[in-house]
Amino acid sequence: MFPPASLPLEAALAEDDRARASEHAWLLARFVVPAGVAVDDRELAVVDGPVERQGDVEYVDGRTKIRCGGARVPPVEEVAAFVRGCRERDLVFKATAGLHHAYPTEAGEHGFLNLLAAATFGDEEEALRAPHGSFQLDADAFRWGDRTADAEQCARTRATLLHSIGSCSFFEPVGELEKLGIL
Repeated sequence: MFPPASLPLEAALAEDDRARASEHAWLLARFVVPAGVAVDDRELAVVDGPVERQGDVEYVDGRTKIRCGGARVPPVEEVAAFVRGCRERDLVFKATAGLHHAYPTEAGEHGFLNLLAAATFGDEEEALRAPHGSFQLDADAFRWGDRTADAEQCARTRATLLHSIGSCSFFEPVGELEKLGIL
């Protein structure tokens, strides 16, 4: 949450505390800070230029980390090529920036469910372009048309390809998942 959110550190920590007190806190992982910022009571993701460190794991912009928004929203073809490239090279990646919505927006933002489908099912361009309502997700499976990935396959995708999705907003994506009946 800090950065890329523009909140001062104390406000960002308070927002993180509020998120961690919510019923959906299980969705949270690390609190993002720039290199040189110390925070004592939580797991951190430390960003130092193009590198983000999460414990012993590093995500590098353009290699194992893709920015899906912010100053620039990459086109579907670029995101699809990144996902395919990580799959082909057996690299685990993190996606960040601009992933506030479950589905693509009219403003061109990517949907985080679309990204999950691209990583889970392949057919990356088609998955990234799938319109609102294309996916079903519950405790048993993630579904897209006639394709189904059970919980074990989703966990395998997370362990071997798409590790996590970062967003400077917690409550916006959670609110969308609630509206969709997923949470």
